Amino acid sequence: MSSAKKQTQVRLEEEVLAAGKAAAAARHLDFNRYVERLIIEDTTGARAAGMAAAQRFIDEHGSFLDDLEEQLDAPYAGQRPGAAA
Repeated sequence: MSSAKKQTQVRLEEEVLAAGKAAAAARHLDFNRYVERLIIEDTTGARAAGMAAAQRFIDEHGSFLDDLEEQLDAPYAGQRPGAAA
């Protein structure tokens, strides 16, 4: 089911607009689709459900992820930033 799109206008600070356009581009969306998706996620509870699922994952697997990160960082532990390898 598709409905006709309505045009609207919003006023944003330049920095907010630039950040929104960058976020949209990073997701391979045009700015309008990005804003539409944010509104849908916010008003349907999808964002909250996703955040809750992510928190459950961290709660259940956080120590494994911490250990993995430590193992992956171990070879670089003695190096100084900017030092030649």
